[in-house]
Amino acid sequence: MPHHKIHPTAIISPECVLGRNVEVGPFTRIHANVTIGHNSIIDSNCEIGYPATSIAGKKRLVIGPNALVRSHSIFYEGSEFGPGLKTGHRVTVRECTKAGRDFQIGTLSDIQGHCEIGDFVRFHSNVHIGQYSVIKNCVWIFPYVILTNDPHPPSCIMMGVTVEDYAAIATMSVILPGVTIGEGALVGAHSSVADNVRPNTVVTGAPAKFLCETSKIKLRNGSGHSAYPWREHFHRGYPQELVSRWLDELKT
Repeated sequence: MPHHKIHPTAIISPECVLGRNVEVGPFTRIHANVTIGHNSIIDSNCEIGYPATSIAGKKRLVIGPNALVRSHSIFYEGSEFGPGLKTGHRVTVRECTKAGRDFQIGTLSDIQGHCEIGDFVRFHSNVHIGQYSVIKNCVWIFPYVILTNDPHPPSCIMMGVTVEDYAAIATMSVILPGVTIGEGALVGAHSSVADNVRPNTVVTGAPAKFLCETSKIKLRNGSGHSAYPWREHFHRGYPQELVSRWLDELKT
């Protein structure tokens, strides 16, 4: 395959579509119903486009350009990812997930499929995302967070969690079915959230209760400045044009 770097142990279906300068590592398998964008790297021991025809129909797995999928990750067919996807190791993504630009998925995270995920979303390690979750733009989800979807398990009723723009969910929190986390909200560590969380508020505890407005939390750097909205001071990894837009919006 010209302009590609394919390890000789990789198994590549002749029916898949690889963009320019794609690199595929040892013992990785890429199935037929797959499109991988230019300048992407699929590391070793991955399975890309795992068959899920009974659920996904004939929808392709589309991974946009400049992706980095690290070793031992599995992506089912029928999902679509924008440019700049990055994963840790041993990630699993089930069918019918649609994600935007610069999505990052931490090691050992698990997306159960039929999810909608916006641009610049960040998952740390060991995150579990239940089916029918809707996660908007620039959301942070920290280690061992679980988004659930069954209101009285086991049942066939699915009520996905919704997480609005700029929200952050701290480590080891559980968000119960059908809950909406409002824009810019913060869920404190070890929380169990059964009720909707209002925008720009902090909830914490099990069951989670309102603590304060996010603006009341101060940065622990001696400056006395508010920690939230976090996009006033945290810009690492975001493109300059997006940061400039944030700062203009926050002035108004």
